[in-house]
Amino acid sequence: MPNRLSRETSPYLLQHQDNPVDWYPWGPEALERARREDRPILLSIGYSACHWCHVMAHESFEDEAIAALMNERFVNIKVDREERPDLDQLYMNAVQALTGHGGWPMTMFLLPDGRPFFGGTYFPPRDAYGRPGFPTVLSHVSKAFHERRADLEQNAATLTAHLGQVLKGGEGPVTERLLDSAADHLLRQFDSRWGGFGGAPKFPPAMSLEFLMRHFLRRHDEQDRHIVRFTLRKMAQGGMYDQLGGGFHRYSVDGEWLVPHFEKMLYDNALLSRLYLLAHQAYGEADFRRVAEETYDWVLRDMTSPEGAFYSALDADSEGEEGRYYVWSAEEIDRELGPEEAGWFKAAYGVTSEGNFEGHSVLFQPRPLAESISEVEERRFNEARRRLLARRYQRVAPGCDDKVVTAWNGLMLRSFAEASRLWERDDYRTVAIRNAEFLLGTMREGDRLLRTARRGVAKLNGYLEDYANVIDGLLTLFEATFETRWLKEAETLAETMVHEFWDEALPGFYDTGRSHETLIARPRELFDNATPAGNSVACDVLLRLARYLGRTDWSNLVAQALGQVAQLVGRFPNGFGRLLGVIDASLAPSREVAIVGALDQSATQAMVRAAFADYSPHRLVAAGTDGPTNPVVFLRDRPAPGPEPVSYLCVAETCSLPITDPRALAAAIREGES
Repeated sequence: MPNRLSRETSPYLLQHQDNPVDWYPWGPEALERARREDRPILLSIGYSACHWCHVMAHESFEDEAIAALMNERFVNIKVDREERPDLDQLYMNAVQALTGHGGWPMTMFLLPDGRPFFGGTYFPPRDAYGRPGFPTVLSHVSKAFHERRADLEQNAATLTAHLGQVLKGGEGPVTERLLDSAADHLLRQFDSRWGGFGGAPKFPPAMSLEFLMRHFLRRHDEQDRHIVRFTLRKMAQGGMYDQLGGGFHRYSVDGEWLVPHFEKMLYDNALLSRLYLLAHQAYGEADFRRVAEETYDWVLRDMTSPEGAFYSALDADSEGEEGRYYVWSAEEIDRELGPEEAGWFKAAYGVTSEGNFEGHSVLFQPRPLAESISEVEERRFNEARRRLLARRYQRVAPGCDDKVVTAWNGLMLRSFAEASRLWERDDYRTVAIRNAEFLLGTMREGDRLLRTARRGVAKLNGYLEDYANVIDGLLTLFEATFETRWLKEAETLAETMVHEFWDEALPGFYDTGRSHETLIARPRELFDNATPAGNSVACDVLLRLARYLGRTDWSNLVAQALGQVAQLVGRFPNGFGRLLGVIDASLAPSREVAIVGALDQSATQAMVRAAFADYSPHRLVAAGTDGPTNPVVFLRDRPAPGPEPVSYLCVAETCSLPITDPRALAAAIREGES
């Protein structure tokens, strides 16, 4: 019979609904039972695209004998880390404090009041190689709970105290020296052969690369620009990038971007699509645009709901094998394309009879694709790719985690909105607007955001990252449309965000709101990890809103929050990719472009096009004709001398004379960034 998880909406939890384990979702029912019966809690945290989560589920949670032991001695709680990042963060910090490392599946043992006392990650089903199997762990933990309770209480007290201490950052000055030091640190870690930073496994460093793009404008060190361009090329040529279907896998297991861990996450592709978009704007390389567009195509084809929301992830596995959906044999390509076209196609994508992954080939580019295409007609090349992609769609596809995570949708909204503006793509603008309307409708309850939804059911309190990333997307959509409704919605959500998450005592933002349930500690993530920290994005959007709306109260909050973590940034710069961009923006003179003119006029659009012509991360743009009623402070009371549109460039609160030539406006913005 299905267990209690059958009533949940998370695909990850539903994967465990038929386990013989008496699983509970996290909630009052499970916690009350643990207290009432004085039982230890076995907390298991994972996510649907996690390969080793599937392995442990098959080996242990589907095993009748192991399940019986779990049910007899523990209250068993299963959590989707993507639904409950607060629980994941707290207990992952505990695992790392206990073992020195972390990961998923996470297996944590708690006292009945929720305090952790022991844990780890994956446990095998049997004792082997000097490592205890899961049944042995269960037996020892249960015995310790009943026979050495005082020791466990002491462990839990020490560990819980540690979790409360991780909130502190370390106050210090916020200066350009922080930025230069961070850039120098990244330079020392740069892999000059393959790009990226450090060795295997290698994760796509989207936020650090964007910081270096910004830093080049400040220091004009060619090495900053080289690191970005070289790394983006190498990632796009490797197997971590899906050469047929578009989009990026989670990371490369080697240092060459060749063999990926095959899961595909929405957040990676939101960050990377936007990075390639901006790199195309900054450097003009056609391949960067191709990669971004192919990634957008994949998101629209495979990861978008009929309502315009974006799904969370695709599994690494299909038919019980990791990567099976994506890899090819030479014989398969020969059969599909015929000997002539298969020959150059295999050469272009590094396919050999031996393969590079368990006897099959992960497609990659041994040399830039443009050099391979030159040997054949581009039409023939694209047709061959289309045929193989169509063949791949006939395979058993990896599972799709089709829940909607608000924060990740905000990241993707920002990318589509920015692409719609920079490339003047009306279809992308439509995608962004539909997504924004979904987030402000289905994912909002009164003035509060909800965390997740699936098949029309939205639930759970929104976290700081949900608010911050949705505000970020709405601000970018405002710049893509200049419809003030998006700016006003962003302001409304920002008011709630500050009220719910700001901490006056230790300036900065908590990850959970004032109205959230009380946990053993209130989590506060400062580091930018796979996704940007809510604290970083909150500071970013409040700084931009402050400049659009004249909210000095919000810019003051940002200054306090940045000062609070300055020492941490100085010690661990590679952990603050997004926040370094905020520090850069806070130190740069404000640059506001006010365009006065009717938005439906071609001359006004030419002026807007000029305002976005070059990569200029410090630029804010607003356009319209509604004068005193416009919420944008630098657009109010701007006179239009005649029927033609005019623009004003304001740098550090000093505005230019009216500019009527789009080329002159573009040149002025370019000069301000040089």
